[in-house]
Amino acid sequence: MSRRKTERLLNLVVCLLATRRYLTAEQIRRAVPGYPDSDEAFKRMFERDKEELRELGVPLEVGSDQQGGGGEEIGYRIPPQAYELPDIHLTPDEAAVLGLAARVWQRASMADAASGALLKLRAAGVETDGSTGLGIEPRVDTGDPAFPALWEAVRDGRPVAFDYQGIGRTSVARRHLEPWGVVSRRGRWYAVGHDRDREETRVFRLSRITGEVAADGPAGSVTVPPGVDVRSIAFTWGDPVAEPRPATVRLRTGAAQGPRQWAKDVHPVGEGWDEAVLTFRDVDRFAPYLARFADDIVVVDPPDLREAVIQQLKAVLAGSDQ
Repeated sequence: MSRRKTERLLNLVVCLLATRRYLTAEQIRRAVPGYPDSDEAFKRMFERDKEELRELGVPLEVGSDQQGGGGEEIGYRIPPQAYELPDIHLTPDEAAVLGLAARVWQRASMADAASGALLKLRAAGVETDGSTGLGIEPRVDTGDPAFPALWEAVRDGRPVAFDYQGIGRTSVARRHLEPWGVVSRRGRWYAVGHDRDREETRVFRLSRITGEVAADGPAGSVTVPPGVDVRSIAFTWGDPVAEPRPATVRLRTGAAQGPRQWAKDVHPVGEGWDEAVLTFRDVDRFAPYLARFADDIVVVDPPDLREAVIQQLKAVLAGSDQ
């Protein structure tokens, strides 16, 4: 299922769960992003979506609501009591695993879309039940753009190719990977698999992947070797400990007080600007920090840190345009 379709179905479920009355097809069309403008195209897509929800076991209820302003027109809703799961009893180990999964999946890229759908319903005068938790949070909380494509490649058993910037390198190299799994370790995400370029098992940090992750073969062509423990490989691989490095930055006069507290060799270099030296180890952690002071800091050196900050700012701008 495509990401766009998944988001549309999620929004549809959220709307139908949150409403206290039946929603007409036209109300759903206005509230749920992703439906086409054409009447015929909308009808076809909506019919397919209803059928798909029923196949997934979602209890879609059809009826009308005299009180809702829709008259006798047919509408749709999902009764929360029919949608909710019965009581589940877990062993301590099972509960621990679910707790870990909840922390990983607690914030979703589709959560924003779902919230937007509810806002549209309320703006249209449709009452929503804000007291009932919907229990739908489908996207992993990771800022690495490579994550969705790699996760899908692992799921589908599909080889991939991507540009990768190794530690301490200012240029990228094209890598070809048969992915076996995606693992989180110490707040970072790693892809584990067979590196076709080096003909050996390798681990790649997702934050060092630049650009898009492209399919590099048919689905089903990657098989995890018997006995392979992906998590063990990722946890024992380890990143080399980076040595402290100096970064030369320019600070706007009177601003960026946080970095100034631990800056060295601060001296004026022109009207409105000072130059200073900051010490760091990890580009991936330091660049997002500097990006917070976008208006008041300019990275002069080293080049890999400067480029990482620029990419951070571009990602923020791209997100604000959506």
